[in-house]
Amino acid sequence: MTTPHHQVVEATARMRGIADALVEASVWSMSAPEAASTLLELGRLKAQVIELEARVAARADEVEVGTEVGATSTSNWLAHRTRQTRSAAARTVHLGHDLATYELVRTSLARGDLRPEQADVIIRSVKALPAGLDPELLIKAEEHLVAAAEEHDAKRLTILGRRLLEVIAPELADQHESDLLEREEAKAAQACRLTMSDDGHGKVHGRFTLPALQAAELKKMLLGLAAPKHLAATHGPGMERRSGPERMGRAFCELIERISAKELPQVGGRDATIVVTIDHDTLLGRLDKAGVLDTGERISPAAARRLACTAKIIPAVLGADSQVLDVGRARRFFTKAQLTAMSLRDGGCVTEGCDWPPWMCHAHHWTRWTDGGASDLDNAGLLCPRHHARAHDPTYEMAKHHNGKVSFTRRQ
Repeated sequence: MTTPHHQVVEATARMRGIADALVEASVWSMSAPEAASTLLELGRLKAQVIELEARVAARADEVEVGTEVGATSTSNWLAHRTRQTRSAAARTVHLGHDLATYELVRTSLARGDLRPEQADVIIRSVKALPAGLDPELLIKAEEHLVAAAEEHDAKRLTILGRRLLEVIAPELADQHESDLLEREEAKAAQACRLTMSDDGHGKVHGRFTLPALQAAELKKMLLGLAAPKHLAATHGPGMERRSGPERMGRAFCELIERISAKELPQVGGRDATIVVTIDHDTLLGRLDKAGVLDTGERISPAAARRLACTAKIIPAVLGADSQVLDVGRARRFFTKAQLTAMSLRDGGCVTEGCDWPPWMCHAHHWTRWTDGGASDLDNAGLLCPRHHARAHDPTYEMAKHHNGKVSFTRRQ
């Protein structure tokens, strides 16, 4: 006499058998109505299978499936046996446990009336409600979102989920939303990131993460600069037909060039200004010699001349060996002209092994001004904040080298 199997075991085996029979089935002869209706039914079936899988996974977790083979958890056992990632397997197990709490979501998913991503949004939205609410209110919230899922996708449900309290407890809604937004904004501020990498072929690639407010501001700015009328007015006809990403990229470049250095904080006593070194004959169009930025990059003569049309030009007189001549005056603090000259001459912190750029450095008197040292270029050099502090630290001795570099050693 054979031992009867659990009905879920038998039903799963039958479904597998039906699916196996369809492996070689052709769909090319399906009519449009058949393809449409079948696709919809498969979506419902997929939701039902996911609900059943999650429910069984939760049961497997309760009976500690996998412990006999030494697995540390049911999720890890499932991931190993099915070749899923651990995070995907863990989501299945967690969904099963959640569905045991949210019965209406489970029932709707099991009937195929709810999509898995909708179920996930509903569960997260109800969980995000303030602690201590009456259980009846939580049931009301679940019912509201399940009903809304008949007309809205997961993205729209997320928006509705944020306003749940306005439906179930209006008197608490404003304070809860305020607290929620403050927490999100704090997390967004901590998550701010910007990375940039030069590929060595004239392009810089980057990624960023911004809070929603600043991202919205940036998007508005770029859309204004990328507007077809603006592009046609500034670049001529045809530019407005460029593709979206390229148009937004060009708008970003224009936005950067439009920002005045005077509107930005000073760094090391200087405006956040890009300094371009270019031969005078090249500027006048007689030669085609590359321009050199104070950050080390090189730009074409055409780009340098274009910048010269809109930028303030500060002449820097160079000697025979490209030595920047003294442009300072007899005063304690260095002038902006002197700081620019030092940036061109030193190219950054002059400490051996330091790679801090010139716009992040301080101008340092080799012979202190209080000891009679003059505020001119021969008595000055750029040091980053750390090495500038070390230059004034009596526990360190600074040595100057013939190549213009300096080094520090701790005094014995």
